[in-house]
Amino acid sequence: MAPPANAQQQPQVQLVGGRKVVDEVSGWLRVLDDGSVDRTWTGPPEALPLMEPVPPYAVPRDGHTLHDLPGEPNLRVYLPEAKAEGGARLPVILHLHGGGFCISHPSWLMYHHFYARLACAVPAVVVAVELPLAPERRLPAHIDSGVAALRRLRSIALSEDGALDDDPAAALLRVAADVSRVFLIGDSSGGNLVHLVAARVAQDDAGSWAPLRVAGGIPIHPGFVRATRSRSELETKADSVFFTLDMLDKFLALALPEGATKDHPFTCPMGPQAPPLESVPLPPLLVSVAENDLIRDTNLEYCNALRAAGKEVEVLINHGMSHSFYLNKYAVDMDPTTGERARELIDAIKSFISRH
Repeated sequence: MAPPANAQQQPQVQLVGGRKVVDEVSGWLRVLDDGSVDRTWTGPPEALPLMEPVPPYAVPRDGHTLHDLPGEPNLRVYLPEAKAEGGARLPVILHLHGGGFCISHPSWLMYHHFYARLACAVPAVVVAVELPLAPERRLPAHIDSGVAALRRLRSIALSEDGALDDDPAAALLRVAADVSRVFLIGDSSGGNLVHLVAARVAQDDAGSWAPLRVAGGIPIHPGFVRATRSRSELETKADSVFFTLDMLDKFLALALPEGATKDHPFTCPMGPQAPPLESVPLPPLLVSVAENDLIRDTNLEYCNALRAAGKEVEVLINHGMSHSFYLNKYAVDMDPTTGERARELIDAIKSFISRH
């Protein structure tokens, strides 16, 4: 017998392995009723190749080798074959990956293609950090991991000859890296971590970090926002499954401390809840802002606030580009304009590092 026409339909309950989905970020993750998280990609299948992990290799490819260093935290190291002038050691770029604090991994192809290229172009040792993921580990866990990665770099640099014989990748890193010139770089939410990790380190006595020194920071399209929508959020149309307003809102709700809004200092360092920027010790910064980014306006607000606070900041506008455009290997390889903008970004980073 058919139900009455006016009977209310019950909402369909989503199940994953017999567990109920209690929260979801479309395509990216599902929070289940037992507290676990399913990060199986359910979005457009054509995006999947960019999330494929790239295994390490000790035999040079395209001018570099790639090594994994398990530990706390896990590190991935790009060592270019190119040498610095006069045989000097190479600067270090510490990479803090994006993903709204909730997803992604530094081994993914989207990061690999850009940071392998950057390592060879500068040249520099690129050290990518495997960050914790929310909601299992909310902020400030990601900041703690960034600081721990720097501590690990310092420990490797201070190791005595022979102490790393059982860890050839760490031994290679020790010989190649000039830890007195460490540059923090981060994509999207990783850009937030550039600011937050640099500020945390600068609060310590410099002697406690020697010989390591954070010489600069490079936030690329940082996830700085406010609780109220900016004009660019309201008027710019999302053109990628990799960044939408729904993703932004839900990821930050899962990542920020319980009860916090987007006005929290972790996501709005230029807002009233954050310490005055004049009081925040920061290294020189190069901030990259995408012209067509949903969060362009708050990115520019952050840059203007830094200038007003007397900080050393350079701003690169990626004209005609959207959020994290340079991570889309296929667009970089196949679209001449995207490829040119990616080259401009790499050239700007190379120039910034050479001057600091």
